[in-house]
Amino acid sequence: MSLHIEVHGSGPLPLVMIHGWAMHGGIFAPLVDVLREHCTMYLVDLPGHGFSRGCSLPLEPRACARAIAEATPPATWLGWSLGGLVALRGAWDLPEQVRGLAMLCATPRFVSAEDWPYGRDASLVQQLATDLETDYHATIERFLALEVMGSPDPRADMRRLRSEVFSRGEPDLRVLQEGIRVLDQTDLRDALPQLKPHASWWSAGRLDRLVHPDAMQASAAVCDGEFHVVAHAGHAPFLSHPEAVARTLLPWLETLQ
Repeated sequence: MSLHIEVHGSGPLPLVMIHGWAMHGGIFAPLVDVLREHCTMYLVDLPGHGFSRGCSLPLEPRACARAIAEATPPATWLGWSLGGLVALRGAWDLPEQVRGLAMLCATPRFVSAEDWPYGRDASLVQQLATDLETDYHATIERFLALEVMGSPDPRADMRRLRSEVFSRGEPDLRVLQEGIRVLDQTDLRDALPQLKPHASWWSAGRLDRLVHPDAMQASAAVCDGEFHVVAHAGHAPFLSHPEAVARTLLPWLETLQ
């Protein structure tokens, strides 16, 4: 089975949208509604997620990027959270296909290191991996809670995430485990200097507790990309502040045409 990719909108700006861990392309609905007159959007369900649950492709950034590239036209790729690692891999490996890179609450490395103080402690990821083996649903619930931390309306965002996470069926345990490994082991910082100047857009939630805005600002500086902050947003600004995301995304997309 191939990846499930939905097409929305009819605007002149092509945009591939790649979701985060345990979610699916439908989570972008609030942002899609704002962009549909400006963009033609290709919403990807990553392997094992949503309507791609039957896809046997590994949840590995390079493999996913190549599969997406084979199924979509040349476009800007927007990646949220874990999806940003797929988008960044695509921009590095397939520059003719990925014309621009939009990173939404996403960085080239999720966990911290001696030379990367902006990441999350590796113990968080390791604990998620352990918990996933013993209590699948509680682990996803815990991760959703981390995603809404800092949100101006965490209860509303949590309700939205809960309603969406299983709306296309339960994510496959295999790929959830693979996704944890991706978050723990992937380091794509070497890709940043290879990106074309001004061809990347980075948008952080000021109150994000999973991906620190400083990590995104540092990443943007390395590749001479645009950096923006949504002042009152957490880890999912496309849910809580879709208009604010679009306000900086659209002018940047138009510069790529």
